[in-house]
Amino acid sequence: MNQHIVPFSQGSKKKQLYLNKIFMSFKSSWQLYVMFLLPLMYILIFKYYPMLGTQIAFKDYKLSKGIWGSEWVGLDHFLRFFKSYQFNRVVFNTLRLSLYAIIAGFPLPIILAISLNYTRKKTYKKLVQMVTYMPHFISVVVMVGIILQFLNPRYGMVNALIVALGGQGIDFMGKPGLFGSVYVWSGVWQNLGYGSIIYLAALAGVSPELHEAAIMDGASLIKRIRHIDIPGIMPTAIILLIMRMGHILDVGFQKILLLQNPMNLRTSETIATYVYKVGLQAGRPDFGYATAIGLSKSVISLVILILVNRFAKRYSETSLW
Repeated sequence: MNQHIVPFSQGSKKKQLYLNKIFMSFKSSWQLYVMFLLPLMYILIFKYYPMLGTQIAFKDYKLSKGIWGSEWVGLDHFLRFFKSYQFNRVVFNTLRLSLYAIIAGFPLPIILAISLNYTRKKTYKKLVQMVTYMPHFISVVVMVGIILQFLNPRYGMVNALIVALGGQGIDFMGKPGLFGSVYVWSGVWQNLGYGSIIYLAALAGVSPELHEAAIMDGASLIKRIRHIDIPGIMPTAIILLIMRMGHILDVGFQKILLLQNPMNLRTSETIATYVYKVGLQAGRPDFGYATAIGLSKSVISLVILILVNRFAKRYSETSLW
């Protein structure tokens, strides 16, 4: 009889000690737990609770029946999207714009940060920083207005310059093949300076003793950049690249929608704009179908993020987890 009671008592004692440990930890640091409560509630209420609505991706959603009363249709919405004639076009356009933006926009903030790091004239450095940072704080609507004014085929500044140099004016927004370049390079201009801030902070963490030793050994500026600065900011660059790849299917919805017109629709229709048109702009909005498309995009992005993170972890010592 006692052989059965002793293990039960030991288990209860361990459990009591564990609970006491948690209580003492909470009592000694209750201020931190209270501070943690506010962001936790924000995430639960505004991020997780709305996820309950994604169930309409698996339902024949009817406004009259509500989310919980609509009938389940399984994967019908997902199969409908995968088989639709729009699938290849919107996925291809989204990937093309996103990869183009990464290839064009990822290395330039690094180059700018390294250049600013070696600039000795503080006045010139601050001027460059101010000029490159300012576009980031312009709203998307104003930015698109500036782009359309600059590229106007009749009175735009860019076309006026082309004509002055002996060329012919170009209808940039009317040529589907030029939409990607307009979207990507205007984004590079807007975010170049702001994106370099993180790399400037990373460069500030590089030990000056390494540079002093390299100078003593006769290393040139290029060699110092190649063997000291770039390896020093490489972990930061890898983390940012992994996070960027996780959003590879999230191109700028507002900007694309505002730049879009019937003439460039063939190359400017992306997953985000297609979801908006199906879910909100259509004469008979199909909320379930739009949600299924958005959910598919999120799942694909999560898979890409996991694969890229695993790849980075295998071939470098830096990863998100």
